[in-house]
Amino acid sequence: MAKKDIQQMSADELYALAQQKEKEEEAREKEALKEKIAELRDRKKALMAQHRKELAAIDAEIRALGGRSGGGRKGRQTGASAAILELLGKKGEMDTKSIRSMLESQGVSVTNLGQTMAYLKRNGKVKSTGRGVYKLA
Repeated sequence: MAKKDIQQMSADELYALAQQKEKEEEAREKEALKEKIAELRDRKKALMAQHRKELAAIDAEIRALGGRSGGGRKGRQTGASAAILELLGKKGEMDTKSIRSMLESQGVSVTNLGQTMAYLKRNGKVKSTGRGVYKLA
């Protein structure tokens, strides 16, 4: 279609042209926003990675000095839970009696072994293969 001179266009044609131009501008703005969002997400990802690395270095220094790192325990098991997971990792499948005796020999308190096993099972860390028999999930 040959372009018409604006002076020769009708009001309806000018209106349609203006609407088309408006849609094109909106599409460009949306695309620019998407690019900006992607850029910001990439920056956030890089900052989070750097932050985690720096926190890990500080935690390592604290541990080297004999202290406990105070940062979030999210995803890390401590005490009896960690010892149980370590045992099951080494031995494979074990019953609660064996787990209790091994932990006692290591000096780990096992007063609430049943509750600890139920907690680990609920959180998907271990699974029961029979009554009182567990293995890593």
